[in-house]
Amino acid sequence: LTFIVWVLFVKKLIFLLLLSCLFTPLIWASEPDEVLDEFHAAAALADMDAYFALMTEEIVFLGTDGSERWQGDEFRDFVRPRFESGNGWEYRPSDRHVLYSADGGIAWFDERLTHGELGQCRGSGVLVRKAGQWKIAQYNLSVPIPNEIVDSVVQQIDVGTSETDPVSAAP
Repeated sequence: LTFIVWVLFVKKLIFLLLLSCLFTPLIWASEPDEVLDEFHAAAALADMDAYFALMTEEIVFLGTDGSERWQGDEFRDFVRPRFESGNGWEYRPSDRHVLYSADGGIAWFDERLTHGELGQCRGSGVLVRKAGQWKIAQYNLSVPIPNEIVDSVVQQIDVGTSETDPVSAAP
């Protein structure tokens, strides 16, 4: 009888472990979503403290212009004057996808964004779990270009670059 009880106990334990493995990604899924929603809300309200609290110290932020790459304090220095003036930026997220590393310590995401002036945008990046909290380690803001007009846009970028970059303008 003791052996049967032990076998039943082990079966229950294995079942509970498997069940917890199935639901763990669902628990993880809500946390990065909440961080990203708070990130966008803080930006819209120009809430500098809340905005910066959601990032790692060494965050890398890539803007829509090819020259826009800020890291850590450089990004905070870029944001600070705008937020101090009371002007944030509002990107409304939708259609977000989040994937996780096997150990659950890293999350990759992409999301569609809507902006009042830029229209449809895309955000993508990486969150890391530090001291039990998700933090944004990298954010990439881009403006998707429809395939039908991409050649024209590339030509415009080339013209704009060659006019401002003496190396590109050289024959």
